[in-house]
Amino acid sequence: MELSEDLRRKYERVRARCAGVDRAVVAYSGGVDSTLLAKIAFDVLGDRAVAVTADSESLPRRELREARELAEEIGVRHEIVRAYELEDPDYAENSPQRCYFCKTELFTQLERVAARSGGTTIMYGANADDVGDFRPGMEAAKERGVIAPLLECEITKDEVRILSRELGLRTWDKAAFACLSSRFPHGTRITSAKLAQVDSAEDCLHELGFRQFRVRHHEDGDATIARIEVSAEEIARFFEPAVRLEITDTLRKLGYRFVSLDLEGYRSGNLNPSLLNIEGPSPSLDPNLPGSAGVAR
Repeated sequence: MELSEDLRRKYERVRARCAGVDRAVVAYSGGVDSTLLAKIAFDVLGDRAVAVTADSESLPRRELREARELAEEIGVRHEIVRAYELEDPDYAENSPQRCYFCKTELFTQLERVAARSGGTTIMYGANADDVGDFRPGMEAAKERGVIAPLLECEITKDEVRILSRELGLRTWDKAAFACLSSRFPHGTRITSAKLAQVDSAEDCLHELGFRQFRVRHHEDGDATIARIEVSAEEIARFFEPAVRLEITDTLRKLGYRFVSLDLEGYRSGNLNPSLLNIEGPSPSLDPNLPGSAGVAR
């Protein structure tokens, strides 16, 4: 493996961390981080590792299909469980703490999987770059005793991609992804119908070949507005007449009254711009305190 000495040491530490547990349940979405963790856990533990995907309305259907395919390519045992975060009013109201309630439901479902085998450690794919972000979901992991080997071993997102490439994972250059609920400004109530609307809208962009994109869902009275973000490199293609008309026609049929393109391009967390300037430790999860935040991706 062509790695720097520092990254090689980190990689071996992750392997050792995984080897130090009897059995592992890996929270697995098919994203860059969780796929690498599932691969390493399987390499070390074999059949004593299981990758578990929580399926809910906030997971795009194409992501679920890819998670299945990737697990098969790795060889790791894969289970799909149902998550019910939308049944939690605290989640559905979409406060800045939404991710905390999401991860609480996720880890509740994974605990049930772990209980069936006994002596099982739950792990998830947080990495070192996540520490500087506002992620209430990390608090839920701490409360449940869920470990994050990549984070513990100080592996960054760029290093996750390097290791993924060296290990032959096709996710090494996969675009950043976050659950569909992140497409809604905080305070906009989340429903299964709205999530399906966004999922179908983003499927349109995916099928047209866009790589990095978001369809941000805004509401103004009875009108729904799709604010589309694509990477800066892909903005020019958006203005090809056939592409623009296909997107506009499809999204209007899905119920969007207005379809717009954000000329600044894709920005992670742009629905919370003021939160990016907050300094200090992770905010409190007390909803009555200011600064409790989760960055929409």
